[in-house]
Amino acid sequence: MKTPRDLSGRELARALRRLWGYREVAQRGSHIILQTEVPGHQRLPVPAHKTLRVGTLHAILDLVAEHKGVSRETVLDSIL
Repeated sequence: MKTPRDLSGRELARALRRLWGYREVAQRGSHIILQTEVPGHQRLPVPAHKTLRVGTLHAILDLVAEHKGVSRETVLDSIL
């Protein structure tokens, strides 16, 4: 699946909370801090920008996929 070019940080954070078990624990400046305890502890900063850069989105998706034990495409398909 093609990576979206118009996904905002807020939309990504909302999808990660709703679908992947993350919860918002803080906001520091322009970054939303998400945290999960399943399958282990992970804190994840997500920029609250209008549009995420493709490299930033890929990096976040890679972190989520590695932590949850799935592929990046699985995470991307679920949030779109």
